[in-house]
Amino acid sequence: MMDVAGTPPAPSRTPPRTLPRAQLRRRLGLAAELPVAPNAEGAAGLRLDLAGVRLGGAWVTLSWRDAGSGGVARILVNILSHGAAGTGTIHVTEAATGGDRFAWTGRLPESATALRFTALSRDAEFALDDIAIRRHGRPALLWRAALRQPDLAGKALFWRLLRKRVRARGMIARALGNRGETSYAAWIKRFDTLTNFDRDRIRADAASWEAPPLISVLMPVYDPAPKVLEAALNSLQSQLYPHWELCVVDDASTDPAIPRLLAQAAGRDPRITVRRRGENGHIARATNDALSMASGTYAAFLDHDDILAESAFYEVARAIRSDPALDLIYSDEDKIDGRGRRFEPHFKSDFNRELLYGQNYLNHLTVVRTARLRALGGLRPGFEGSQDHDLLLRLTAGLPAARVRHIPKVLYHWRAAGGSGTFSDRALAAAEAARLQALAEIAAPMGATAARGPRGFNRLVRPLREPPLVSVVIPTRDRAELVATVLDGLFAATDYPRLDVIVVDNDSREPQTAALLARHMQDPRFRVLPVPGAFNFSDLCNRGAEAARGDMLLFLNNDVEVIEPGWLTELVSIALDQSIGAVGAKLLYPDGTLQHGGIVLGIGGVAGHSHLGLPAEDPGYFERMVLSQEVSAVTGACLAMRRSVFSEVGGFDAKHLKVAFNDVDLCLRVREAGYRIVWTPHARLIHHESKSRGSEDSPEKRARFESECRVMRERWEPLLRADPYYNPNLSRVAAHFRL
Repeated sequence: MMDVAGTPPAPSRTPPRTLPRAQLRRRLGLAAELPVAPNAEGAAGLRLDLAGVRLGGAWVTLSWRDAGSGGVARILVNILSHGAAGTGTIHVTEAATGGDRFAWTGRLPESATALRFTALSRDAEFALDDIAIRRHGRPALLWRAALRQPDLAGKALFWRLLRKRVRARGMIARALGNRGETSYAAWIKRFDTLTNFDRDRIRADAASWEAPPLISVLMPVYDPAPKVLEAALNSLQSQLYPHWELCVVDDASTDPAIPRLLAQAAGRDPRITVRRRGENGHIARATNDALSMASGTYAAFLDHDDILAESAFYEVARAIRSDPALDLIYSDEDKIDGRGRRFEPHFKSDFNRELLYGQNYLNHLTVVRTARLRALGGLRPGFEGSQDHDLLLRLTAGLPAARVRHIPKVLYHWRAAGGSGTFSDRALAAAEAARLQALAEIAAPMGATAARGPRGFNRLVRPLREPPLVSVVIPTRDRAELVATVLDGLFAATDYPRLDVIVVDNDSREPQTAALLARHMQDPRFRVLPVPGAFNFSDLCNRGAEAARGDMLLFLNNDVEVIEPGWLTELVSIALDQSIGAVGAKLLYPDGTLQHGGIVLGIGGVAGHSHLGLPAEDPGYFERMVLSQEVSAVTGACLAMRRSVFSEVGGFDAKHLKVAFNDVDLCLRVREAGYRIVWTPHARLIHHESKSRGSEDSPEKRARFESECRVMRERWEPLLRADPYYNPNLSRVAAHFRL
């Protein structure tokens, strides 16, 4: 094994920083050409020239350190090549390895010319350090692959012995890309444990800021166990960011130890102010009293028995400094038991308005601009048990998503132990009623209503007073038995009153198909649009949309089966919302397991279905599969959208994405135009996936699929690497929401 960059130096005592270009050039030991080059979003980056290094065609491990990343990728790394076949780009799919370090193992193209590092977004600042390239010999490479996936490594060796080198390389690459799941305890050790070096870096960084923001911590206190209150106070005083104040309101605690403990804490730290209420007013009034004491620009909520991560306010302050217009900041969280054991981490979506209607997924840590909080009147008495959800619904109503920031790090530990019971634990029914009332008030201006959804969560029901004509576009080539099922479902099992069904016939030849279509021709709601030629799903859909009479389009596969009457009403009611560009349904396999729960970007390289294979009634990760929510994309197997939106974004890409990923590309263009994409579990159908088209099992189909993968990576790579509705701490091997 050759180390081009040399052995990475031991961490220094001084905090890391972005390396000057000359130092970076020396560290690499490469001839480096380092112009600042913008990526697709205008973020700056670095280009490192590989000329003269002679690594073309070699299997290597590329590794680097991004100080302060916490294992969350902030950098897009590309390998550039230029040869007889033209210019090419390999998009590196890195793996976090702990300690802010990342690595990729793969084969460099013969004509590799440079490495390019760019920020994934404007907000993703990065600090490169310890970049290294290490060459692997064949035995070491095969051994590494065998440790990860023995079957594939064995097949790779077999094909290599038969001199099928390209096939062997592909299997080695797949084996090296496979990473086993890890336990939460192991994840904490690798990615969420600060070293003294990290602490020094954070303190030094915060000390260098001009006018650092003051964060006021609001803590209502009522009879917690003294030891858990003391732990909460200690976690606050252990903050690496020093610019905070604690506003404590003792809500007439009956345990005399509580006021004594609070007085002692205030005596030790001038940043702590304590006020005692004369009578118990419950959490909303006590929190509002704390708000009246706040002098910081932002206010953070801390329960009297919970614990903050020591970097919590540093991360919050960094977010504020990167965008002073933010009104709401929240982080990931987990739970902690009486022994201090952390469990049940909640790795959250970025701001997801639709999901927030159903549940308070934001929860902890929540930080709000103090002026906005006061303008809303703080928490509302009478909503105890759901007072936080009520506040967040009121706060985010009409608030642009750009003014909300999610920090994908576990900054809050929610205590789940004896002596820390909440109102919601003691009075779940009252909490549910308060949550429903909070949504009802937000829904009323939309003309919508609030209903109790599955498992006691909220459901926003949008009005459908004048149902628009829905043009249903169904591409097909024969398979009369499938088409008969979908048509029967539309005409006999769907309660939607206005349908314009267009079967786009792509060279059907079987007499059964002709007979089926002829049988339906007497129905004024039914038409056949002949489109001969090679199969091109995107073109077939576009041609059907051109022929549509309705203002609402529904793209529906010929292998979908209707199982409940109200599914289309649900889709159309959501698609009529002018802020929403496309809507997808909950699709099940015939065996009752989940086929489509929304699409997650980056899974398997491009995109994959959320919670694939989950039992139909399983609620999924933190109830995600029973709640309507925003997603990055939904499948074209059942996709509803306004005709005006479809025209605005130019329809499906029939030139470059004839079969695969055309729905994902369409949805990303819809989002780029400023619309939201929504997936709903309240429209359920069965999808006999790919029965009419078949699998990608021929050389021609595989070549076409690889070509479409390349198009998606070149067009959308930054988004594919950072789906805002997933979480960068979760696996990209499959969208099962696992570490």
